[in-house]
Amino acid sequence: MQTTEEIQMLSFTIILHAGNARSHAMEAISLAKTYQFDEARGKIEEAEKEFTEAHHQQTKLLQDEANGQANEVTVILVHAQDHLMTAMTVKDLANEMIDMYEKMQSMEEAKK
Repeated sequence: MQTTEEIQMLSFTIILHAGNARSHAMEAISLAKTYQFDEARGKIEEAEKEFTEAHHQQTKLLQDEANGQANEVTVILVHAQDHLMTAMTVKDLANEMIDMYEKMQSMEEAKK
């Protein structure tokens, strides 16, 4: 079982990486909006790296629980999970929007 302080540190680490991932995904949308698709996909890759770090922290908690070591569920941990799931949704939508903007560009070029 991890201490409350350890849970808080894990939670803040998840929040940090999830927040970075969300920011990269939002930047990807902005880049796609101006048809900078390679750069947008690069931002999605950066977001994925941040998600990997967040998931490492989350996995520590899951492994403890799977091994029968109960951890205290704090509000900050729930908040961290919220951040992670929201960031994942933003990244998924960013991927869809990149595809959408690529189609828009193709349609605009076809009209010329």
